[in-house]
Amino acid sequence: MKINAFADVSLRAMMVLGAAPDGGLLTTQSIADAVGTPYNHVSKAVAKLRELGLIEIERGRRGGSRLSGAGRTATVGQLLRQLDTRTDLADCVAAKATCPLVNECRLRAALSRAREAFYSELDGIVVASLPHARQMNPVFQAIGLRPGL
Repeated sequence: MKINAFADVSLRAMMVLGAAPDGGLLTTQSIADAVGTPYNHVSKAVAKLRELGLIEIERGRRGGSRLSGAGRTATVGQLLRQLDTRTDLADCVAAKATCPLVNECRLRAALSRAREAFYSELDGIVVASLPHARQMNPVFQAIGLRPGL
């Protein structure tokens, strides 16, 4: 299984926010710098994570983002299910053509079960539990934040 780039950026943003101490706010720019991704991509991910109720945003000069209660308990599997926009793993139905075998296709069903098994395996991993100090302290230092925020 391969996750899409948007899900990847969203997971990394959630990990950075999960490493911030409770109540600590991070700007979208600092998240972008921390995950090494352009600001525009991260801002779209932050907007979607807010829409999903996984992060809270405070506006203003000292504003930023933090994980919400739901964000602190969200699992990788849950997040990927919400961010995966593909209806099929295979291109059975495309803009230019449809596979003539699409009706009652057993492959599509098997691929769908495999995707769900992939997500189910990740349901036991809470995103906020993934980052650790040895991993995040150098990242926070590189973007000008002191370790532990």
